[in-house]
Amino acid sequence: MPPSHRDGSVPDVTANSSGWQRIARRIAAALRPTASRRPAAPRPKPGDYPGDFTGPFTITYEPHPDEVADPGEVVWTWVPFEEDHSQGKDRPVVIVGRDQPWLLAVPMTSKDHQRDAAQEAEEGRYWVDIGSGEWDRSGRPSEVRVNRILRIDPATIRRGAGKLDKPRFEAVAEGIRRHW
Repeated sequence: MPPSHRDGSVPDVTANSSGWQRIARRIAAALRPTASRRPAAPRPKPGDYPGDFTGPFTITYEPHPDEVADPGEVVWTWVPFEEDHSQGKDRPVVIVGRDQPWLLAVPMTSKDHQRDAAQEAEEGRYWVDIGSGEWDRSGRPSEVRVNRILRIDPATIRRGAGKLDKPRFEAVAEGIRRHW
């Protein structure tokens, strides 16, 4: 016997059923793999990172619409902490060159360092504002640290996140030339 309200009427279960169906469809869609999702990139093991790049290199702008990370593109990857290369976190970086087999990149952040630019400079950290872009789904403005050049193993790139347009990339390149 179907459940009933106090007044004896039978509740409308079709409205409730469609709500559950809608929820089930959303869950299924979220779990369904898409072509744009890559398998998880391997995380570097402690000791795998050879250290930040220190030699001369050519800054290049060569973004291509493919699955390979190129200079000028923003990608997400594991970035080691400066003080302890065995630890780090996933974050966006801008690819700025190559040192085979490595890609060379500068780290990005959405934290505003302009408010404390003098303190950052005293600590030896220099930042260039690049505004917002497709790399940040929340549309937050970003900054790039231009005096730390990271070596990135292409196999550890988790996903592409967009590219910088030529004027923004040139601002980053100028910051690197000035502070690195």
